[in-house]
Amino acid sequence: MERRKVDILCVQETRWKGSKARSIGAGFKLFYYGVDSKRNGVGVVLKEEFVRNVLEVKRESDRVMSLKLEIEGVMLNVVSGYAPQVGCELEEKERFWSELDEVMESIPTGERVVIGADFNGHVGEGNTGDEEVMGKFGVKERNLEGQMVVDFAKGWTWLWLTLIFRRGRSIE
Repeated sequence: MERRKVDILCVQETRWKGSKARSIGAGFKLFYYGVDSKRNGVGVVLKEEFVRNVLEVKRESDRVMSLKLEIEGVMLNVVSGYAPQVGCELEEKERFWSELDEVMESIPTGERVVIGADFNGHVGEGNTGDEEVMGKFGVKERNLEGQMVVDFAKGWTWLWLTLIFRRGRSIE
């Protein structure tokens, strides 16, 4: 992170048990949550200088967590997610997307959101019909998990557009 000048990083598959924050060296601190040391776990790594800017930590599950920071007067919500892999039960996948939706719904309009996640899906090549949420240079064929990613993106497009563009401005 230091070499690449990364200040904030979302991590998945931490496989650490507990709900903690710990220094991990080189001037970085990891906020994490996990319930089992053999699977899942999510976290957000912050450069130490930003730790004092953390206003809130929400640990929803071992698959979804978020941090709220205030940086130079801007509220930034960093969400780390780890979707169930292909082969997991549909119920587990739906629970993940429901938790992620709950986190998104809890973020006030006007605050910035960054999601760093391993969605474990293929959105596929091309974007016909989905141009508003994805580019055309994906790979492979879309699978169920990839469709869930696209559906999530479509469900929150209004939020992204509200944060990026003012009402009445055209998107060019």
